Amino acid sequence: MTVPPRSRSRRASTVDLALRCGVDLVSVNRLRESLARHGERFVARLFTAAERHDVDTRSGTELLRAQRLAARFAAKEACIKALGLVDVGLDWRDIEVQHHADGRCELALHGVAAARAVALGVTSLALSLSHEDDHAVALVQALVRAPAAASNPPTPSPLSGD
Repeated sequence: MTVPPRSRSRRASTVDLALRCGVDLVSVNRLRESLARHGERFVARLFTAAERHDVDTRSGTELLRAQRLAARFAAKEACIKALGLVDVGLDWRDIEVQHHADGRCELALHGVAAARAVALGVTSLALSLSHEDDHAVALVQALVRAPAAASNPPTPSPLSGD
């Protein structure tokens, strides 16, 4: 599908949007080992009370619980990547996965993560989770406001000869 270019006059008066993405893959067995070693103290350090309640009140085996926790952990890591929070001190619970009755999940940001999203101009976040056997994966997409192209003139390239 080809998208026609927007005219310069329209671009100069609007705000463009940019997409930031983060993805993470988590080993369910490594998470299970951490659970066995550190117990619920480990879970409480990484997940909000609402996340723990959601995972613990849904039916399933111990393996399914570990897969759900691993997917949520992957979502937190993917969000950190999408928002550029890799080198920022962050409470893991500042990024919360909310599971809805219709099966979809979304992110709620608090504290440092919320402040970073505001600073970036995040207009929406999208989250996709999946898990199977020993793997859990998450993809986070953040739609952010970018300054219009006309308000940021390109800088001359040293190779352009200008």
